[in-house]
Amino acid sequence: MASAPAPSAARLYRPNRFVSLPAELDPDTYDTSPEKRRAEAERLAIRSQLKRQYLLQLNNPSPPAVIEDPALIRWAYAKSQNVYPTFRPTPKTSFLGAAYALGPLLFWIAVLKAHRDYKEKRIQEG
Repeated sequence: MASAPAPSAARLYRPNRFVSLPAELDPDTYDTSPEKRRAEAERLAIRSQLKRQYLLQLNNPSPPAVIEDPALIRWAYAKSQNVYPTFRPTPKTSFLGAAYALGPLLFWIAVLKAHRDYKEKRIQEG
């Protein structure tokens, strides 16, 4: 005789009072209030308008020389120009800064000094 199939893991799951739920199972993430749904709908509308505007520029028969994507401009600014608010001076960055600033200078001083000493020695030897 065949036994009944084993119940699925979803049916066997019981919340554990010692462990918190992961974010994916937290009701706050998927049980949204009407305000949250309205805000998400507004963000979706803004995204779709920006996407439509970009696609209209992209598929224009006589396009402008440069098609500007505002999201890409913001990302490029945050990546390249806005470095200092997120920079933290640490011993490692201080050492690397000193090495990059003084390293080449000390290297060329040593090379030029060695070359001058070599020439001086050859001149003295005749």
